[in-house]
Amino acid sequence: MKQHIVRIALGLAIALFFLGHASQLYNIGFITQVDNIIYDARLVVTMPRTVDERIVVLDIDEKSLQELGHWPWPRDLMARLIDTLFDKYGIAILGFDVVFAEADYSSGIRTLDQFAQKDLKEAPGFVQAFQKMRPQLDYDGLFAKSMKGRPVVLGYYLNAEAGAKRIAAIPDPVLPKGTFTGRNIGFTSWDGYGGNLPELLKSAASAGHFNPYTDPDGIVRRVPMLVEFDGAYYESLSLAMMRTLLGFPKVEPGFPPERFVHRGYAGLEWIKVGPLEIPVDDTVSALVPYRGNKFSFPYVSLADVVAGRVPPEKLKGRIALVGTTASGLQDLRSTPVASVYPGVEVHANVISGMLDGSIKKKPPYMLGAEVMLLLLTGATLAFLVPMLSALWASAAAVGALAANVGLSIAMWTEVHTVLPLATAVLMIGTLYTVNMAYGYFVESRSKRQFTELFGQYVPPELVDKMAADPGKYNMEPRAAELTILFSDVRGFTSISEALKPEDLREYINEYLTTMSQIIRAGHHGTLDKYIGDAIMAFWGAPVDDAQHARNGVLAGLAMQKECKALNEKFAARGWPKLKIGVGLNSGSVRVGDMGSQIRRAYTVMGDAVNVASRLEGRTKYYGVGILVGEATRNAIKDMLFREVDRIKVKGKDMAITIFEPLGLETEVERGRLEELKLWHQTLRAYRAQQWDAVELNLLNLQRMSPDCELYQLYGERVAAFRRTPPPAGWAGVTAFDEK
Repeated sequence: MKQHIVRIALGLAIALFFLGHASQLYNIGFITQVDNIIYDARLVVTMPRTVDERIVVLDIDEKSLQELGHWPWPRDLMARLIDTLFDKYGIAILGFDVVFAEADYSSGIRTLDQFAQKDLKEAPGFVQAFQKMRPQLDYDGLFAKSMKGRPVVLGYYLNAEAGAKRIAAIPDPVLPKGTFTGRNIGFTSWDGYGGNLPELLKSAASAGHFNPYTDPDGIVRRVPMLVEFDGAYYESLSLAMMRTLLGFPKVEPGFPPERFVHRGYAGLEWIKVGPLEIPVDDTVSALVPYRGNKFSFPYVSLADVVAGRVPPEKLKGRIALVGTTASGLQDLRSTPVASVYPGVEVHANVISGMLDGSIKKKPPYMLGAEVMLLLLTGATLAFLVPMLSALWASAAAVGALAANVGLSIAMWTEVHTVLPLATAVLMIGTLYTVNMAYGYFVESRSKRQFTELFGQYVPPELVDKMAADPGKYNMEPRAAELTILFSDVRGFTSISEALKPEDLREYINEYLTTMSQIIRAGHHGTLDKYIGDAIMAFWGAPVDDAQHARNGVLAGLAMQKECKALNEKFAARGWPKLKIGVGLNSGSVRVGDMGSQIRRAYTVMGDAVNVASRLEGRTKYYGVGILVGEATRNAIKDMLFREVDRIKVKGKDMAITIFEPLGLETEVERGRLEELKLWHQTLRAYRAQQWDAVELNLLNLQRMSPDCELYQLYGERVAAFRRTPPPAGWAGVTAFDEK
C-alpha cells in the first residue's frame, strides 16, 4: 500500500472535491449543468406522451387576435366570455395565466365622467341619462360581476429586480408571517409584483402567482408552490386552482417527524392541501411532471369560444386555463421537452401532476443521501483502483458506475424520487482517468527526460508538446532560422553602487524573473542564459515556430512595458530607476547542446547572434528601447516599425538597416502614424543631404514627441554635417568601431 500512497491521497482529494459540491459548500456550474441534462433525459424518456382531457387551454392565439383584436381585449368581452364558459359550456373552474393590472376605459366612461362632473354638469337630462347607462359602460365592473360567485382564479407575477414596483393588488397570503420561524427553508423571495385591479381581485375566487423557477441554464423544470413576500407566503396559480376546486382547504406544511427535526433536519418535504400531498424540493418548488411535448392538453381558440363554435362536450366539466401561444405576447418558455413551450402549459402540467400524484419527489434529505453515497463510492475507489491492474481497475469503475446509475433509475421509476447522478458519474470518471493517467503519463520516463533536458530553457507547455513526440526532438546541434534577443540594464554599475548587497540581489532577481516569465510563459521563447544583468533568449528552437520573429519582438515590447510597472515598485522602495535596451535579429544560426567537456548548454551561435548583441548595444546611442535587424522586420507583416538608421557594426563590412518596433498596426494611435510618415520623409531628405528640409521636419517632429532622443541625435548630426559635409559617395551609413 505504501507505493500507492500518492495515488490514494490524490483519489481521496478528488472524492472530497466532488463531495464539497454535493454538500453545497460550493457550486461547480459544469456539474450542475450535467445533472440537469441527465434529469431532462430521464424525464423525456419516461414521460407518458398522452393528452390529458381533464384540462383545457383556452388559447389567445393568432386566430383570436385576428378576430377579436389586439390584446388586452375589452373587459365587457371578457365578461361575456366568462358567462359563456360557465353558463353555456359548464366548465369546472377557470384560471387566468394573464394579469389585469390596468383599468379598461375603452367604453369612453372616463371621458363621460369628466363631462358629467364638469362640462355637461348643468346640461338638462345628461347626468341622469349617463348615470342610468353607466353600469353598462363600466367594463371592469361587468368583468368583476361575471366572476362573482364563480370559481375563477386570477394570475399575477412577482419580481425581484432593483427598485421593483408594486402594481395593483395581490391576494392575502395563504400562510402568515412567522409560519416558518426557526426553520432554514429556501423560499424564493420577491420585492415587487404586478397584480390585478382590486375590484377584480375582490370578485375572483382566488389568485396565484405564475412565476416559474428558471434554472441558470434558462430551463423551467419546477414551479414554486409557495413564495415569500414581505415575510408572508403566497401560493402559485396551480395550487390556488386546486384549492379552489377542493373548496379552499388550508395549506399545511409537511415536515418529517420530530425525531428528525431534533437532529438538525427541518426540511419542508411536502405541502398538504385537503387530500393531496404535493412534494416539494429545497426551494419549496414542485418538479413539473411534463406529460410530453407541447399540446399535451386540448387547445381551444378563444375566438371559437366567443363565437360559440366549440362543441359543449369539449369543455363541460373541464379545468380551463386562459393563456397564450401567440409569439407576440411573449409567454413562451424553454423546458426540458421543448426549447419553445407555452408558459400556460407549464401550469397545466403541474395541475395534472397534482391530480395524478405524479410529481417527482426531491426532498431536502436527498442531499444527505447523495453525500453518503458519494462518500462510500469515492473512498472505495480511491483505495481500490490504485492497487488493481488496469483491467481490474476498469472493472471496478464500471461496476461502481453501474451501481450508481441503477440505484438512481430505480428510485426514479419505483419511488418517484430524484437522486442526483451527475456528481457520482463525474467523480467515478475522474478517479479512474486520473489513476490511469498517473500510471501512464506522470510516471513515464520520456516525459521526465524531456523535463530534465529542456525544462530550464523552454516553458512547460512546450516541454509537454515535445514529450508527445520525443523522437522529433533532441539536443544535437543543427542549422535553423531563429530570432535572437539580447537585453541589458543600462547603467547597472551605478545601480549596483547605489544599493546594499541584499537590495541589489532582490532588485536583479525581480527584474530577471519578470523578464524571463515574459519570454517563456508569455511568448513561448527559449531562455538561453543570463550574462550578469543581461538576458539572452531565442525563438524557433527546440520547437519550430513559424512566428518566431513576431513572438520575439512582442516579447521585447512587453519587456519594455513591464519595466514601467517594475519602476513603480522600485520607486516605492527607494530603488534606482530601471531602464533596459533590447536588440533582436533573425537569421540562420547553429542551435544545440554546445560547450566544453566541463560545461555544456543548449545555446545558439552564428553571425545573426552577434548582430543581435550589437543592436542591443546601439539602443542607448539612438535613445530607443528596442532595435531589430532588417530580417526580423521583414518577417513581420502586422507590425509598424520606424526605420532608425543604416549602420555598419564592428566586424561587419556590409551595412544593415535597423528599425524600432512601435507596436501592432491595430494598436498604434493615428497621431503616431502621421509622425512616422513625417519621420520617413525626414530620413530620405537626410540621406539626400537636404539639410534645410531635415531641420524643418525635425522641428515639427520634436513638437510631436519632445522627449524623443532620436530626433535630437539627428539634429546634432545635421549641425555637424553643415560644419563638415560628408565625403563624396556618402550613402547615409553610420559606422561603429565599438561593440
